[in-house]
Amino acid sequence: MESPFKPNILKGKVALLTGGGSGIGYEISAQLGKHGALIAIMGRRKHVLDSAVSALRSMGIQAIGLEGDVRKREDAVRVLESTITQFGKLDILVNAAAGNFLVPAEDLSTNGFRTVIDIDSVGTFTMCHEALKYLKKGGLGKDQSSGGLIINISVTFHYTAAWYQIHVSAAKAAVDSITRSLALEWGTDYDIRVNGIAPGPIEDTAGISKLAPGEIISRSKDSDPLYKVGEKWDVAMAALYLASDAGKYINGATLVVDGGSWLFKPRHLSKEAVKQFSRAVEKRSRDTPVGIPKSKL
Repeated sequence: MESPFKPNILKGKVALLTGGGSGIGYEISAQLGKHGALIAIMGRRKHVLDSAVSALRSMGIQAIGLEGDVRKREDAVRVLESTITQFGKLDILVNAAAGNFLVPAEDLSTNGFRTVIDIDSVGTFTMCHEALKYLKKGGLGKDQSSGGLIINISVTFHYTAAWYQIHVSAAKAAVDSITRSLALEWGTDYDIRVNGIAPGPIEDTAGISKLAPGEIISRSKDSDPLYKVGEKWDVAMAALYLASDAGKYINGATLVVDGGSWLFKPRHLSKEAVKQFSRAVEKRSRDTPVGIPKSKL
């Protein structure tokens, strides 16, 4: 699909994306790059990074791949330093690295729970913490007019509850809290905006293949009319909005990009039954004089 944004809205900006070599992270990398940003992607698998960088460069995007694990502070420091060495500054940090799998709570090991917390929550904080000196106002020179931007990729599971996702729900609830707290502190002190994006089910991603096989999607569509499978482009456009001047007054928000699916709950009354009930209540109200209890009539 064609972007509604001008192609140069991020000209000269430098973006570092964890998990930027595949899935939603790659699409955000590509769209930021297509709109003028210089791209650094961080990931653990060299072959994925090499493939992603090659694809980005084939689109005319200046991109580099940097091996690293967000769970390791030394990797975060090294990747950030390499980004600065290559591009001279950092304007945008996108935390898209994540771990996930379906598992009943009673079968989830402590190590499995901790792994997801370490990648999603601790990894997000570590990258933000180490990037602060590059993102904050004045961090790269006194002529810098404003601070940078952080976008944390979240989910909606913890808004209510989700089957077999206790580890991810806990981890992303922490990510949302990190987003709000840093938006308050760093927005006030350094003019850094910190926002999040909570995607719904997105086609052609590891998440959809791991968490929602075809038969589950079919059942979900039948039971939840709002359930729609989105595109990676949808999430990337939300990231572009936040990164552009159109989003300059947005701080501490997490944009839900799921077609409204998280809002759905089954009707407990049909629409016609509600209309009949409402008409009956309205009739009783008309027939009862204001201020006189019905029991006194």
